[in-house]
Amino acid sequence: MKRTIVVLSVAGLAMGQVYAADPATIDWSKIPVNEVTLFYPGQSSYQWLRNDHKGDKGAKATQRGSTCVKCHEDEEKTLGEDLVKGGPLEPTPMAGKNGWVVLKVQAAYDEKNAFFRFQWKTRNPFPGIDHPYLRFDGKDWKGYGGPKLDKDVQEGKQPGLYEDRMTMFIDDGKVSGFSKQGCWLTCHDGERDMPKEVSKADAQANALLKAITKNDLRKFLPDTRTDPMDWRTGRSQEEIAKLKAAGEFIDTMQWRAHRSNPVGMADDGYVLEYRNSDAGKNMFAGNKDSKTGMPKYMWDEKKVGYRSITAEQLRKGSHHLIREVNGVPFDPKAPWRAGDMVPNYVVSRADSAGSAADNNARGEWKDGMWTVVMTRPLNLKNADDKALKHGATYTIGLAVHDDNVTTRGHFVSFPRSLGFGARGDIQAVKLP
Repeated sequence: MKRTIVVLSVAGLAMGQVYAADPATIDWSKIPVNEVTLFYPGQSSYQWLRNDHKGDKGAKATQRGSTCVKCHEDEEKTLGEDLVKGGPLEPTPMAGKNGWVVLKVQAAYDEKNAFFRFQWKTRNPFPGIDHPYLRFDGKDWKGYGGPKLDKDVQEGKQPGLYEDRMTMFIDDGKVSGFSKQGCWLTCHDGERDMPKEVSKADAQANALLKAITKNDLRKFLPDTRTDPMDWRTGRSQEEIAKLKAAGEFIDTMQWRAHRSNPVGMADDGYVLEYRNSDAGKNMFAGNKDSKTGMPKYMWDEKKVGYRSITAEQLRKGSHHLIREVNGVPFDPKAPWRAGDMVPNYVVSRADSAGSAADNNARGEWKDGMWTVVMTRPLNLKNADDKALKHGATYTIGLAVHDDNVTTRGHFVSFPRSLGFGARGDIQAVKLP
């Protein structure tokens, strides 16, 4: 059975979306295809890499700055198949989870924009365009669904429900070690779903996390800690500001099937002392009012024919709540019934602004495969972006979240080089 999902065809047109250059006009058959195998990493962290990695030999090689591919070139499939089954690096294996995925990568650019085209096959015969919802139980609105690694999902208390995602990390050579060990510089013990996961209380007691008002530990770079092996030893905000000013951060472009694709965008962020969003406002926001405990928005029944859905309607069409297209303020007096659901996130292109709104993206799912095209302006001058430009080479890390997962449940690549009119494992083609 053929199915095609193109959410943007409705939302983008409704808002009069315009690209400086339209990626839909690019003849991708003339752009070289690079096949990159991504694999399941389990709980392999920065600390594991330097302490327990293939025993003392591997750890010492990593400490000396040896590259991942020096020892593991063409081993991605084997590594992923071994790790996903369970063991010291995967204490909670997911039944039926595949250990690797082949990602097709193409890159091109013109005078104004860089274009990246990604294709991969999904494990499921449907696209992961749904995300956790708010569900009415007859009295209160509570969360419904979650990623497969969550305890409630593993115990069968909640269904596995999470969006598919495509992420690209970008560095211009200023982050020490990224070209050799890539994403592992950002992944540490203490983070969500990792060994020694930090509690909310411990996070709030930490001086650095308290200063940036965070209640958990997420991706960070080792240089933001006085002891790179210990998340608790954070540098001062003044020191971190100097690292950022020097460009010692990782730029991130992330396409999300539920929280960005409906409005034709990919969110823009960076990893430094935390996994941060760029300045401004991104395209998605939480839909639950912290004061009332009720949703902020519901669907406009006059436009779409309903104000809510039920669990039985999941994966039977696309159910995105776009504030300026099909959303209206929540009506608490409407005749709500137990089982009614609205999305836990509301998306909006109109509300996005600043550096956080730099990236456009279009995603289409057809015959079991996602095709995602990201568009990013060249020569950005924002303090939280790496400027892509002709004549330069960058190191990238690639990740795919598939089959209702988040955090370590993704597939990742070893670092690759990307050239714009310069040498690279992947070379962007200059468009006429």
